[in-house]
Amino acid sequence: MKNNILIVDDIHPVFMEQAEAKGYHCDYLPLIKPDEALQIIGNYAGLVMRSKFKLNRQYIDAGVNLRFVCRAGAGMDNIDEAYAAEKGITLINAPEGNMDAVGEHAVGLLLALMNNFNVADAQIRAGSWQREANRGYELKGKTVGIIGYGFMGRSFARKLSGFEVNVIAYDKYKTGFSDQYAREVSMEEIVKHSDVLSLHIPLTAETEGLVNEEYLFHFKKPIFLLNTARGKVAQIRAVLNAIKQGKILGAGLDVLETEKFPNLAEQEWFEELRQSNKVILTPHVAGWTFESYRKISEVMAGKLGKFMVHR
Repeated sequence: MKNNILIVDDIHPVFMEQAEAKGYHCDYLPLIKPDEALQIIGNYAGLVMRSKFKLNRQYIDAGVNLRFVCRAGAGMDNIDEAYAAEKGITLINAPEGNMDAVGEHAVGLLLALMNNFNVADAQIRAGSWQREANRGYELKGKTVGIIGYGFMGRSFARKLSGFEVNVIAYDKYKTGFSDQYAREVSMEEIVKHSDVLSLHIPLTAETEGLVNEEYLFHFKKPIFLLNTARGKVAQIRAVLNAIKQGKILGAGLDVLETEKFPNLAEQEWFEELRQSNKVILTPHVAGWTFESYRKISEVMAGKLGKFMVHR
């Protein structure tokens, strides 16, 4: 029990290999149901999870022997962090493992939006050849505003470094982070100068609904909007209204307020979102590449050493 780890989601085998080399015993149960996990979680010192369930008070109380929880990814919004800390449980995530994937995905979305890739592709497949209607924008000389300058925001800025853009960044919880990739600015400067707005912040009580009608109203120029963070950070109705008003030229959304079907199709805004040729959608895969699948597990395993109990 002292060094047992329960793994409830699919992760790369390299985690088990490296954890067991350090002396841990791993029970890999990626098909386990949430109620089944609740029944056995008390037998483990460690838990590895992605998004199978919310690690709330019920699970934490049942995990009487838990010393650490690994979240295979960056976001911790499905974990009651405050209660876990109260119980002395250390939380481990692995943003280093998928930051390159997220940075590249954001660049891909931006280039596709600015050059009408999705629209032009659909038109040609339908037998329509429209050059002028698909005239694009160049990134060079544009100002890219980044909200949140952690692993993901910095990765995006680094990927942009060859495009000769002006990258500015705002982070409420950091100061003095200007580097060769981005210049630290106030939110007022983000709103005033950005041609592109990219979100790289976790979902918290403060950030939920940050991008709403009022927030978008204050931007001085039409923008391209990217969200590869968490869906509830940006209100989709507000985004669609800003597109109709010309305040948003295009939106690349890897995450949505509601995800997965059938619930997604039931949202009042879904049909308008589906039909908009100003939006590119991907199914929450920005950080989910073949490479990040392995790297996330390697990062988590690398952070395990201090939890080992020697009999």
